[in-house]
Amino acid sequence: MFPKKLDQGFVNQLLLKEESEQLEFKQQISSQEKIAKTLSAFANSKGGTVVIGVSDQRKIIGIDPEEERYMVAAANDNFCVPKVSLEFHGIKINPEKDQEEEKMVLLVEVHPTIGPQIFVKQKNGNLKAYFRMGNQSLNANST
Repeated sequence: MFPKKLDQGFVNQLLLKEESEQLEFKQQISSQEKIAKTLSAFANSKGGTVVIGVSDQRKIIGIDPEEERYMVAAANDNFCVPKVSLEFHGIKINPEKDQEEEKMVLLVEVHPTIGPQIFVKQKNGNLKAYFRMGNQSLNANST
């Protein structure tokens, strides 16, 4: 899904797009369970990209890519059944004139599942599958 050159220019192109069936922006990952729903939805649909380190207004705020990678990987390990196929790409964003230091964003490429549907373990032990419709991750069991 990604071009050969993953750089600031590619991130800038993503920022011009709206959240969609294959694109989601996150400031940071605060809940493993919530990001697991997004991973399941992308995997059970066409796959997709989560861009972490971007505000709701699509401004680059930057993150610690290792911390965010840990949160996404832990969500995949702890909540996704079976695990989702992921790729992580940390990208440096050069400072703008009024900024003093570079920032980092993390792109998480979620591959579509080829095998069984991806479920998310709920707190009560039940499994729920999600799919992507537009810019939302929806429960596949309630449609």
